Amino acid sequence: MPVTRPRVPRRPSTALRTAAAVLAVVALAGCASTRDTAGYYWDAVTGHLRVMQAARPVDQWLAEPAAPPALKERLQLAQRIRAFASRELGLPDNASYRRYADLQRAAVIWNVVAAPELSLELHTWCFPVAGCIGYRGYYEEAQARAEAARLQADGLETAVYGVPAYSTLGWMNWLGGDPLLNTFIGYPEGELARIVFHELAHQVVYVQDDTSFNESFATAVERLGQQRWLATEASEAARQDYARFEGRRRDFRTLVQTTRDRLRAIYRAGPADGAADDRPAQKAAALADFRSAYAALRAGWGGDAAQVSGYDAWVARANNAAFGAQAAYDELVPGFEAVFAREARAPGDPWPRFYAEVRRLAALPRAERRAALAEAAGGGSTATTATTATTDFHDDLPGARF
Repeated sequence: MPVTRPRVPRRPSTALRTAAAVLAVVALAGCASTRDTAGYYWDAVTGHLRVMQAARPVDQWLAEPAAPPALKERLQLAQRIRAFASRELGLPDNASYRRYADLQRAAVIWNVVAAPELSLELHTWCFPVAGCIGYRGYYEEAQARAEAARLQADGLETAVYGVPAYSTLGWMNWLGGDPLLNTFIGYPEGELARIVFHELAHQVVYVQDDTSFNESFATAVERLGQQRWLATEASEAARQDYARFEGRRRDFRTLVQTTRDRLRAIYRAGPADGAADDRPAQKAAALADFRSAYAALRAGWGGDAAQVSGYDAWVARANNAAFGAQAAYDELVPGFEAVFAREARAPGDPWPRFYAEVRRLAALPRAERRAALAEAAGGGSTATTATTATTDFHDDLPGARF
């Protein structure tokens, strides 16, 4: 069932509203374990409140004489993107992304993901609001790495990555909404639009216990919206700049997808009866081939090495957790895009019909909704090789702090 802001017969007290917001923040920052529930809740709540307190309305930043002109230009662009999101894509018209905060750090949270040695299935943390999610977020990088070390001690492979943005599903709009952040305001125009569209999409539909459905839906919205923005609103220079950026990322994601499929096949096969399990050796060979293929791909890119540092870092630490996390953001995208294309063939605005159909799918049992998306995509695999996600390889982007 989608998580939406509850309707109540009267305006709830500040305490009740704050409690509801706290639950949403904890859920979106990650899910708690029984070992450190109280401490984690406190860190999640105070971390988010610090983000909210640092945010000021965009108009105030634009009127601030000391604010850098480059920042003001980006904030104005972000407000045009924000208006486009509601006007053209039917995304919520609310308080989100109308304020800005400089957090003085490169990520708003750091996510921890984990997977077994011979599986791409992510370890999950569960919470009543968000359900079971395949990641856990921290506002302090050191805490994220400590959690990763604990999971490694339990025999899991782990990855820690910085996240430039996250959604509170609209629960915090009464406190000013999710803000624009220094962690992504400096991204290229197409990327900035993509993030705003993705995070607003989470306020439209969210399903408990199905990270892939939620993230693939938001990724489909961001892709469709981004294409429309670039085609109708962006300058030719911005379109060309994004085409170069996207071409590099598409090549890399194709390589990641190929390796992910190979690993999944290795893990599913299992050892033959009576034979030694050679899957660890096959896995090592697959990862070695992946890194070799990346080196060849990177050599063909040329350009400044600093521009591909994010890819270098991801490849160096790539493991089951890293590959599994990427799968959560793209495996169902072709199905969602096919559903939108079907709705777009009818007269009128396709976006309300698309969202209504996604809500209908969200109400189905998990297996049925996935089967429906696979059928919409043509009956084959719902995996894709050319999608993007909010957590996707951002280390190579230009600096976002002004």
